[in-house]
Amino acid sequence: MSSDTEIQPEGDPREDKFVVETDLLSADVLEGLAEEYCTRYHGLNDTENPMAERDRVLSALRRGELVVWFDPVENTASLGNPPNV
Repeated sequence: MSSDTEIQPEGDPREDKFVVETDLLSADVLEGLAEEYCTRYHGLNDTENPMAERDRVLSALRRGELVVWFDPVENTASLGNPPNV
């Protein structure tokens, strides 16, 4: 008894990732996230010094080009693109 009009259960919104305002985080936390971002995205590209990008990543955070995402399911934070507004 399948129908296109059947109501499908939606995911729990408490499990959705969300953006954390950077002014709520300490400088140490932001620097750690930037370093993790650099090693994850630049460290595997045969870049001689992936940490050289750290200041550019922190600047992108200040400008809003990157944001801090928190995943409540995994209990982790990471940097990524801002949500589409």
